[in-house]
Amino acid sequence: MTFDAILNAPPAILVHLGAGLLALAIGPLAIYRRRRHRWHRWFGRLWVAAMAVLALSGLIIPAVVLPIIGSFGVIHLLSIWVLLNLIWGVRAILHRRVAQHQATMRSLYWQGLTFAGLLTLLPGRRLNALIFGPAETAAYWVIGGIGLLAALLWVRRRAQKPIL
Repeated sequence: MTFDAILNAPPAILVHLGAGLLALAIGPLAIYRRRRHRWHRWFGRLWVAAMAVLALSGLIIPAVVLPIIGSFGVIHLLSIWVLLNLIWGVRAILHRRVAQHQATMRSLYWQGLTFAGLLTLLPGRRLNALIFGPAETAAYWVIGGIGLLAALLWVRRRAQKPIL
């Protein structure tokens, strides 16, 4: 494990990484605190800001893995999806649609950060170099294992819900 890939990264990547780590860390504080509590609102605003910075800085970084057109890649579609969901989630709470707000923000945290987090482990990405070093293809096993675990949890959760 070497930090060279991160220490020598351009400023946009450092901002992106910092915002992502902040959003990952404070997400549970924002999402699972009691509603209408001042700490929930404070952490929620900070989390929305971190997610916005994360998504906007992600649009600046060229796609090295899975490019679609030029420097625009699959990961950029995720940034646009995050920005849209942030708008929908904030708009929902401003219109007092608490259940919609809660569902949007929770799904954004779990799906957005988990999916994007797994994409950062792909070979050719800086976090892959940091975590796996020369054994960069080991990331496929980690991604596959986490994906399988997520699928099993999703199936288990769906099986517990009544159909009607």
